[in-house]
Amino acid sequence: MTANSAAVAPADVPVAAKLEALLTLQHLDSQLDEIRRVRGDLPEEVRDLEDEIAGYEVRVKKFDEDIQGLNDFIKSRKQASKDAESLIKKYDEQQQNVRNNREFEAIAKEIELQRLEIQIADKKIKEAQYQIDVKNAEISGTKSKLDERRKDLDNKKGELDTIVAENEEEERGLMAQRDEATKPVEDRLLTAYTRIRGNVRNGLAVVLVRRDACGGCFNTVPPQRQADIISHKKIIVCEHCGRILADVEARTA
Repeated sequence: MTANSAAVAPADVPVAAKLEALLTLQHLDSQLDEIRRVRGDLPEEVRDLEDEIAGYEVRVKKFDEDIQGLNDFIKSRKQASKDAESLIKKYDEQQQNVRNNREFEAIAKEIELQRLEIQIADKKIKEAQYQIDVKNAEISGTKSKLDERRKDLDNKKGELDTIVAENEEEERGLMAQRDEATKPVEDRLLTAYTRIRGNVRNGLAVVLVRRDACGGCFNTVPPQRQADIISHKKIIVCEHCGRILADVEARTA
């Protein structure tokens, strides 16, 4: 590749060309801002609904896991109760063959302990079943909210998709033009442009001087400053708002 055919590096592009590119970039970004403004808060609302739905789904899953654990606990308590009943039956048989009162009382005490074990198991089962009922009610309420939010999300997504589809082709075209507009501008200047856009309410980072005033904050720009801007020898920013002053708009008669 010859030197003549090589692409010009952004750092070697004249300041006037960079300012022209920045003005074009600002114009394109303003059009993109307007397209996105039509969407309003819909993208954020969709994200919030998706996060809320994910939270409800995690909650339902946690309730299901808790209920499974409680059911396992009930199963173990029922088995303990059955084991206690088997022991009572065994002790009853042993009691028929005791040789003295001491053996009889010892077995009677074991039978009493197993009956107490059954009572405790029954109490624990009832408590666990109550917790299951409470959690099932919470699941029902949560699933009801989940269904409502899913319907809301479907509506919001449908609304957003419609708006996006209406402007999709235009937005794609503007983005392609934007990519071209950034080529003559070095990264450092693009970073500054992006930072300024993020710091100002209307998104205007590059403006013209109109009627001796900054086109962004409307503060007066001195004549000598305007002469420097017109010369296009360096990047000049407004001393009041920090916006890039690309040019001075010619006065009409």
